Amino acid sequence: MDIELTALHWVYLAFIVFILVLMARRRDTVMLCVIGVFALGLIATESLTRSVSGIFNGFIYATKELAGTIFIISIIVSMSRVMIKTGINELMVAPLTRFIRTPAIAFWGIGIIMLVSSFFFWPSPGVALIGAVLLPVARRVGLPALGAAIAMNLFGHGIALSGDYVIQGAPKLTADAAGLPVSEVMEASVPLVIVMGAVTTIAAFWMMLRDQKNGKWQDGLVASADRSIQASDERIALPPRVRRWAAAIIPLLFAADVAAMFAFDLQGGDATALIGGTAVIILIVLALLAHRGKGLEETTSYLVQGFQFGFKVFGPVIPIAAFFYLGDAAFAELLGSHLPAGSHGIVNDLGVALAETVPVNGIVGSITLTVTGAITGLDGSGFSGISLAGSVANMFATAIGSGAATLTALGQVAAIWVGGGTIVPWALIPAAAICGVSPFELARRNLKPMLIGLAVTTVVAMFLV
Repeated sequence: MDIELTALHWVYLAFIVFILVLMARRRDTVMLCVIGVFALGLIATESLTRSVSGIFNGFIYATKELAGTIFIISIIVSMSRVMIKTGINELMVAPLTRFIRTPAIAFWGIGIIMLVSSFFFWPSPGVALIGAVLLPVARRVGLPALGAAIAMNLFGHGIALSGDYVIQGAPKLTADAAGLPVSEVMEASVPLVIVMGAVTTIAAFWMMLRDQKNGKWQDGLVASADRSIQASDERIALPPRVRRWAAAIIPLLFAADVAAMFAFDLQGGDATALIGGTAVIILIVLALLAHRGKGLEETTSYLVQGFQFGFKVFGPVIPIAAFFYLGDAAFAELLGSHLPAGSHGIVNDLGVALAETVPVNGIVGSITLTVTGAITGLDGSGFSGISLAGSVANMFATAIGSGAATLTALGQVAAIWVGGGTIVPWALIPAAAICGVSPFELARRNLKPMLIGLAVTTVVAMFLV
């Protein structure tokens, strides 16, 4: 299928390159993304008023898309605030301190726990649960908050989501697009997921230790937001018996959520909503116990503090997300039908065009699938482009005569590691927000290890095709 690339495609691609360069140089990209939204609107509509309006409408669209994540993070922060003030969090994590005694154990322990939980419930709910409980332990033994965020992000949104062996949403999409059985794609993905996960996490851990030793490590804390979660000089006295009961019951309530997810097959947004609702109930009960006569007013105060934190973290992310969402379904909704006939969105069109312009063999096929998957993941939703990856893999495998499942799995891994995500700032906001670190600094820290992992995984795929 021939894809006509227009000025919209090339301008969008140019802005992506500029944004990645700025991110690599640790510069702010918000203004450039706003200019990108305006430029795309002006080219598409040839109307100054519509292109200016498109900036604001893009912000609204991005906020709606991110609302669930903003709310769950804000509510978890509200709950964490009252737990810290009452000292309940210290009792909850006390048993874990017996096992987590060094920064290395904290990094790998948090990562493995995140990996297991994400296989069953996907990463976002897992981040909320694990971060609230394990982050204080990790900080206590010397693991920086950014290190904990890296571990949760790479193991959850990277390894677990790219394989997706339990829920099987990712392999189902790619397998259907490639015309293959799901089991075949899952089997082919195992060595790729293992290589990608091992290389990336080991590289990230080594770089963290190296930079700490050389004095080049910056934790990327969001100072005002971090104070709202981590630090509190004011303590509220609760009877020791009440604290002990609360410290025991709260984990049981979240464990009940986990059981309910299994029993009622709750996934994704439904699972996140269950955790969020439970956190609100815990917040209310703890506020009433801690403040008694002022419990009604203090409940509102905690919620306000949580949402202040949420919007402080998400404020710079919404304009960036607005630009990248234009690469997919948001374009038609915000700017109208100005793409060529047969277009499946700017990002997907660029991926198809790339696949159609390169020579066909196992080596080039592997490189192309990695690049195609990575490009389609730049919109921040790892799942939006994996069907394209399956289709491109099928096209290359047909020409080569083998390797359909491996190429499909490779495109899936690349798309989800990029967009699902570990380097697109708003895709890794849950881990960044729970840990109180900048999502941009987290993205920068993840970039080099992920690129190394993709390079090694692509070479491995060349031998498997």
